[in-house]
Amino acid sequence: MWKSGTLLLLSVLWASGELQQETEPRRLPPPGKLDFGYVPAGVYETLAHYEPGPIGILFHLVHAFLHAVQPNAFPHDLIVKLAKDKFGAIQTEYQKAIYYEIGFLICAAVGLLFAILMPVVGLFFCMCRCCDNCGGEMHQRQRKNADCRRGLLGTLLFSTSLVITIGVLCAYAANQNLSSQVKNIRRLVNSNMRDLHTFANDTPMVRQNKNNINNIGPLLGGRIHVRLDKEVHPSLNQVLNMAGAMRETKEALENVSVSLVVLQEGAGKLHFNLSQVCDSINRTLDDPGCHDEESDATTAQLCRSIRQSLSQLQISANFTRLPNVNPQLEKMKNVVKTDLSSVVHRGFSSLNDTPHIVIEQTRSVVNSVQNLVDSVGNNISSFSKAFPLQTCLSNFTIFISHAHAKIEDYYPEVDKMDFYRWIGCIALCCMVVLVLAFNYLGLLCGTLGYDKHASPTTRGCISNTGGTLLMAGVGFSFIFSWMLMGVLTTIFLAGGNMEKLLCEPFHTKELFKVVDTPYLINPEWKNFIPGYMYNDSDLELTSESLYSTCKQNKGIYSALRLDKVFNISSFLNTTVFTKDVVRQLENFRIDLRTIILLEAEGKQNLLDFSEAGLSEINYADYLDEVNKGVTVVDVLSFAKELESQTDLMVRKGPLQTALKGHVATLQRIHRQQITPMEQAMSALNQSMRFLERTASDLPNKVTDVLEAIEAAQHLISQNATLLINQETRKYSATIIGYFNQYIEWVKTSLALEVAPCKPFSNILDTAQIMTCSFLVDSMNTFWMGLGCSTLFLLPSVILAVKLAKYYRRMDTEDVYDDVETIPMKNVPTYDTMNRFPRASAPPRHIDW
Repeated sequence: MWKSGTLLLLSVLWASGELQQETEPRRLPPPGKLDFGYVPAGVYETLAHYEPGPIGILFHLVHAFLHAVQPNAFPHDLIVKLAKDKFGAIQTEYQKAIYYEIGFLICAAVGLLFAILMPVVGLFFCMCRCCDNCGGEMHQRQRKNADCRRGLLGTLLFSTSLVITIGVLCAYAANQNLSSQVKNIRRLVNSNMRDLHTFANDTPMVRQNKNNINNIGPLLGGRIHVRLDKEVHPSLNQVLNMAGAMRETKEALENVSVSLVVLQEGAGKLHFNLSQVCDSINRTLDDPGCHDEESDATTAQLCRSIRQSLSQLQISANFTRLPNVNPQLEKMKNVVKTDLSSVVHRGFSSLNDTPHIVIEQTRSVVNSVQNLVDSVGNNISSFSKAFPLQTCLSNFTIFISHAHAKIEDYYPEVDKMDFYRWIGCIALCCMVVLVLAFNYLGLLCGTLGYDKHASPTTRGCISNTGGTLLMAGVGFSFIFSWMLMGVLTTIFLAGGNMEKLLCEPFHTKELFKVVDTPYLINPEWKNFIPGYMYNDSDLELTSESLYSTCKQNKGIYSALRLDKVFNISSFLNTTVFTKDVVRQLENFRIDLRTIILLEAEGKQNLLDFSEAGLSEINYADYLDEVNKGVTVVDVLSFAKELESQTDLMVRKGPLQTALKGHVATLQRIHRQQITPMEQAMSALNQSMRFLERTASDLPNKVTDVLEAIEAAQHLISQNATLLINQETRKYSATIIGYFNQYIEWVKTSLALEVAPCKPFSNILDTAQIMTCSFLVDSMNTFWMGLGCSTLFLLPSVILAVKLAKYYRRMDTEDVYDDVETIPMKNVPTYDTMNRFPRASAPPRHIDW
């Protein structure tokens, strides 16, 4: 049952990846690294950690005291020897045992001596007092320092009572802590049982997982595409640039044609208008005022100057002599009818379809490689199906349920036993509390009822009651202290040894070393666990390693060394898989001749562009006329000069008015005719310069582009074999690398994620918490507190007996003769009759 149960987790190897896909979407892995997901695992709720809180201070004090009592190291060798001989070696090793237990034995001897002597001393003390000795005589000598002694005794008794009280409170706190922690046992046990159910229920069952290698397109095809793209992409970009140049050339020719028409028409109209203006100005200058040099020489001079400048008002550029570009424009219109950009984009699409071409042409090889990968999974699946995994899981779950039910049946008994224990501890505390009550009441009554003016025989009732209560406390101290010490010594021996031999070695892992001692449990097994599970006691699997591994919440595969039963490396043989994959991938035959970068239509379009006649245009004539300007002189400047000359004329009359009108006409002509012509000339200049640059060595440029396309096409169609072989080898290495990643993922998942065995270490930690932290620490604190109180009962008895003399009413007292009138310093030393009391007498009363 146990051995078959160790195989419960073997099937999660294939189910984990699929289960992860069903629960959450995976995040994308980094390039070159596959994401196999994670192994689904339950969340364990048990927190096997205990914080005692404020009472932890008392626990540390107890630990310090036990270390002082027992400073010896853990007796590993002694325990191992006793265990091997089944305690038969105790007769020869008793000296080592006594040496180790010497501290406990001394303390136990002191406690035993206390328990024996206390009732004996109490018996003799009572008999002595019955004989009027040991303070039993109701007579008190009067001393000068009586008040000081009484105050000192009262202070010491009160201090001792406080110490006893603190001890009782510590014992009571420990008792209550144990009772409160017993109530948490059910919660801890239930939590551990739920974790065991989670461990069993969340173990995935075997399921077939088909690992696809259909990503051969993004991998192999994508790599081939990247390599080809480096060579082909620049060529297609050149063609795409030519397509843009075609469109721009056509637009430039259209701009030239339009601008030329605008300039030719505008030049004719401008020539006609400027001629009219010149004629009008000449007629105006025929005015008599322009010829009267005697009366107005300035005006005459200005008129001659204006007449001489009229020759500049004429057109400078001759656009009529420039030929049109209509033949070239018609050819370019026919060229751009073919959408070369679409042709180029079809070439890009054909190149980008490389992964799909690879998928279609390698489908049979992909299926062969897929079958290789699936065969590995089938091997593991068939191996895991050979074991009754479902039956083992069901039996394990049933076992947990039955064990939990049995534990539930013990809870009432545990509560009942804890109640009896609590009652017993409270009874022990009440014994000391009773003595404390008598002490405090005695001190209270004695202090409040004491009258310093009263003689010992005349003390009041309250003071006498205080002394009586103190003596009652002394009596109960003798009655209870020996029983307390006997019980506490027994608890001390049990709790102290459990702390030193069980709890402390568990924390230091010395206890595991004892259990892991070779040949301890079975003389034929070096290591018990692997010897029992695998019949291989030489395997390094110890209880300490098992506990530590589960403590770290690692998988049970690594914790129990299940590789002895299921060695994943033997089922995932990398060498065999590598050879098979390489052999299959060598059958790759990929033909990329279906990729057409530039169709014949596109090539012809480029040739038509080179033969469009752009080189036949006389660019020098065009640029020469454009650079001349519209008119010989700037008409706007001429108008301004004419206006300034008109303003210099002395006579104001029709001549000046007429010239002002001519100025306005010239300004209108510049604005309506010359400015649009200048804009057309600027556009013509830009278009002609662009056409000149485009036409420069255009046939050679087209030839270079076509040759680059042909070279790229030849590379794809004829010379891609070497490239494909290189990428195929890289792809083979990638597939093998993925398989190695898968093996590493399986090993890591089995070691760390598959069925984490934290519940098993939690069970051990929970047992340690309940035994050591709940029970042992609480009971050790109980005996330490109550033991200190019991020990302090001894000084309490002595102090109470002495102090009671000062509170109780005495039967006799010391009597002096004229002691008040005879100074003590004047009494001769030989007068003993007057110096000391000569008799003891009862107190005198008036009615006697």
